[in-house]
Amino acid sequence: MTTLVIAEHDNASLKGSTFNTITAATQCGGDVHVMVAGHNAAAAAQAASQIAGVSKVLLAEAAYFADGLAENIAEQVLAIASAYSHILAPATAYGKNILPRVAAKLDVSQISEITKVDSPDTFERPIYAGNAIATVQSSDATKVITVRSTGFDAAAIGGSAAVESIAAVADVGKSTFVSREVAKSDRPELTAAKVIVSGGRGMGSGEAFKLLEPLADKLGAAMGASRAAVDAGYVPNDWQVGQTGKIVAPALYIAVGISGAIQHLAGMKDSKTIVAINKDPEAPIFSVADYGIVGDLFEIVPQLIAELG
Repeated sequence: MTTLVIAEHDNASLKGSTFNTITAATQCGGDVHVMVAGHNAAAAAQAASQIAGVSKVLLAEAAYFADGLAENIAEQVLAIASAYSHILAPATAYGKNILPRVAAKLDVSQISEITKVDSPDTFERPIYAGNAIATVQSSDATKVITVRSTGFDAAAIGGSAAVESIAAVADVGKSTFVSREVAKSDRPELTAAKVIVSGGRGMGSGEAFKLLEPLADKLGAAMGASRAAVDAGYVPNDWQVGQTGKIVAPALYIAVGISGAIQHLAGMKDSKTIVAINKDPEAPIFSVADYGIVGDLFEIVPQLIAELG
């Protein structure tokens, strides 16, 4: 029994979600191989070889792998799939784009966004916006699985796996990379941040979100928002935390003016420590908060910033 992990990377380094996925893979039992498909991606492959629990890294190099087009990556996975009992990828846009194609071609059922491995054929995943946990057992010969990174600790560095070059499949030719617009920010990436300061509809306006910036600066935090704040046009879409936004689990999550709709809680309730600031003592956010402050955020946030000095 051997598990294949599809590494998410930028050709130079691995994305953090890959480390969490490798942890899930080790819990499936057997050896763990990591596939790095990219262009000039030797550095990413070398990084994967140093992760504890990895026994082999497979490096597929081709210019048409450079931008991670799902059609080509899926074909590369299919070319080696017969050697594996489990195929895992992060439940990110990258993994969610590739694995359904792999599952369809293998004629197996994909198991999505697992948060726990009970046994090699049994897994747990959240349903109903995290209100219930489904236990899913698969009898498929090959288990195709996406992994919710917040459900698993990141794998540690400390391995010394061999890096093996494998033949790249031919360019499928069904898609072409045109361009990518990446938001520039001096703050940490939202899904990888250790501290997140999020605002909700209670902020009242996009201008009011500037009140949170000094707090985020002092904590070295990423900025997030509830869907209500995003839908109101206060902040960009890529700030959204929740079931239909980004799933996060930082060491510290500060929710300011967020009532705590179930869709938002589904995206952040696994945070290690949650601090909520809201004027409504009955706000649902307090049901998951470790520390709650009831009061006017426009008075409390400046006081908190002053205390942080």
